[in-house]
Amino acid sequence: MITNGTEREVIESMLDSNRQALVDSVRGLSESAARRRLVVSLTTPISLVKHAAAAERIWFQRFWAGLDESDCDGYSRRDEGTFLVADDETLEDVIAEFEQASARSRSIAARFGLDDVKDNPREGTVSMRWTLLLMLQEFARHAGHADILREQIDASAADN
Repeated sequence: MITNGTEREVIESMLDSNRQALVDSVRGLSESAARRRLVVSLTTPISLVKHAAAAERIWFQRFWAGLDESDCDGYSRRDEGTFLVADDETLEDVIAEFEQASARSRSIAARFGLDDVKDNPREGTVSMRWTLLLMLQEFARHAGHADILREQIDASAADN
């Protein structure tokens, strides 16, 4: 991780670090463990990664690039559907989807300066800086959720 660079280099490096932390928390789980529900919400290890991929598309493909939903590379609506994983999707499929969405986000973000702004109906006028920091915060939070779920899953497996 870059600790001493331009503001943009540091922010993007920290964002990438949080993206990787989320993937690292779930990689290696069995398919059943990845889908295990340990909380009341739709949150499972695999659904956290699926949700993160949708967040990438919502903010970078839909909002910043202005793409239609049909032009996005996956689900891109702001609702609980971001957590839904099809029965035939594997954990590796969902990780690959997230990594693809992240790569596209990097490409889109690179077209804008940190101070470039757009009007958002929910948040008001937001900058690219704000968006990158929002994603950094979002993925840090979800990596933490994934860590806790992984710890619970690993502990229950050790007890058996």
